[in-house]
Amino acid sequence: MAQDPAAALRVGRDSLPCAAVKRPLLLPLMLLVVLAGCGSNDAAPVGDESDIRARALACITEDKGIEAREDGDDEIVFDGAGDAARIRFYLTAGEAEAAAFEGDGEGAEQIGAALLFLEPEVHEETEDLLKDVEDCLAELKSN
Repeated sequence: MAQDPAAALRVGRDSLPCAAVKRPLLLPLMLLVVLAGCGSNDAAPVGDESDIRARALACITEDKGIEAREDGDDEIVFDGAGDAARIRFYLTAGEAEAAAFEGDGEGAEQIGAALLFLEPEVHEETEDLLKDVEDCLAELKSN
């Protein structure tokens, strides 16, 4: 006697007695998927520790008492220290070094991922500024 292949497929598909049994088995799986997507945001840091420019500005203005401000997306400029006094930040120290070799850092001192630009003439005021800013940038580099 030949068996109907369609009947064999129906038997395999309906191996559970009814839909009422399938639903409770699917519910815990769906609940796990939903809960896996939920999370707590209190594990994230309060401030963005990767923003070295903001950390450098805080050190320069709050710790050292130097008047400075952010300028554009990647610079800090010093108020009252001449037009050339600024720090340009890069993503990595290698990128800062490459910028210096390409001529974008002429007259600048590289400290980590930053290029520090000051006027070429050294005055007592710029020498103190240089020391304080170097300290802040070196602190960032070591963290």
